[in-house]
Amino acid sequence: MSTREFFGHVIDNVEVDSVDGARFDVWNPWKQQVWAQAAEGGEEDAKRAVASARRAFDEGPWPRLGRAERGKALHRLADRIEAATDELATLDTTNMAKPFAQARHDVARTVQNFRFFADHQRESASEAYPMDSGHHSYVEYAPAGVVAAISPWNFPLMMASWKIAPALAWGNTCVVKPSEDTPASVTMLGRLAAEAGLPPGVLNVLNGHGAPAGSALAADPKVDRVTFTGSSATGRRVMAAAATHLAPVSLELGGKGANIVFADADLDNAVYWACEAIFRNAGQICLAGSRLFVQDAIYDEFLRRFVAAAQQLRIGDPFDPQTQFSSLASQRHFEKVSGYVASVQDYGGRVVTGGAAGDGSLVVLPTIVEDLPLTAAPYCEEIFGPVCVVNRFETEDEVVALANDTPYGLNAMVFTENLSRAHRLATRLRVGTVWVNCFFIRDLRTPFGGVGDSGVGREGGNFSREFFTEPKAVIMQIDRG
Repeated sequence: MSTREFFGHVIDNVEVDSVDGARFDVWNPWKQQVWAQAAEGGEEDAKRAVASARRAFDEGPWPRLGRAERGKALHRLADRIEAATDELATLDTTNMAKPFAQARHDVARTVQNFRFFADHQRESASEAYPMDSGHHSYVEYAPAGVVAAISPWNFPLMMASWKIAPALAWGNTCVVKPSEDTPASVTMLGRLAAEAGLPPGVLNVLNGHGAPAGSALAADPKVDRVTFTGSSATGRRVMAAAATHLAPVSLELGGKGANIVFADADLDNAVYWACEAIFRNAGQICLAGSRLFVQDAIYDEFLRRFVAAAQQLRIGDPFDPQTQFSSLASQRHFEKVSGYVASVQDYGGRVVTGGAAGDGSLVVLPTIVEDLPLTAAPYCEEIFGPVCVVNRFETEDEVVALANDTPYGLNAMVFTENLSRAHRLATRLRVGTVWVNCFFIRDLRTPFGGVGDSGVGREGGNFSREFFTEPKAVIMQIDRG
């Protein structure tokens, strides 16, 4: 792979430079060097991409295809993605230092997303409502139009596909803007879509920064839906931009997930998932279990095992097959995360293990913190890194109150062998997803999203159908003869 590879916009199935020729550098955070350039999209580029998608929706064949034919086209794209697994994984690993094995897993999840929604839209049934008045009504799910999808840098390809796959499956056309930190794999996805024979304009890729490219995309009156994953602060700006033309939004935003371990939990299982929940992808997961609550009776034993597991993680070059944990995705993000860790002592907390590697790399070691007050910034705010704050609790009511005491509400985990307790907490926790004795397991039929500062709306299965279509009531008079 060239050290100066170029990733342009993909518009009308053609990869192009920006109108003004502007480009920006793309960094390899593990090596801390520029490895590629990408087209720097501006307002004119956003308009050009939206115009392509608008034309493809209003005049092209895609929304008018039969469901089976559209499903076949998406399966062809999934085939192309699957065949390019190593190349796509290499792009994400180079772009953000994700361990290569994890990047390959993300590509597999991407393939699954396209295959699931290709089949789901074909197999979905509609509702029919017999009426007593000599009429009959039913619901038609028509594609909404042009979708603007703004995807994050932590799962560059997978999270983009989570938006693109249902949007296209339901007959929409799409403009996706990947993060400026990680444009590579999504640009390649645009190339693969053209190779798979998707009509021009069905999937467009717009590279560039949040402003002006992302802002112009969300505010364009020719856009019918806006779906965004990222920080809560940026989500508010995206929502405001979309509101200028009343485009519905789906926002999956920040999180400060609670991980609750009761004394009756299987400790080996709980420790394994606690590590996965905060140290996988170097903690750069909105679903991270960053607030860990352990029942007092097992606190000391659990902490001993958790610290030992964290210290045993293999840290290093993300392309080394043995690596489980690597650097953070950018210099800017490293400074943010290491700043939170450095502030722990100022709040009276204690770093049990971890901290910045201190070797000139962008690595923050797996970090476990205890004794932080509940008002401390590292406890309350989303760090988005490998930093876990551990607290004791005694009763179920106490831990539910602690878990819910946050503006975020994306997800929570509960570890217990008590079935009734698991069901009680699943009901009481104010979040969009509750994992019991596991983490990061997805059923694509179920709703995904959060409450409060964690976002607006749900996607997945029929929930994606509701967002990416315009449900239409059809009422017919029946001639009784």
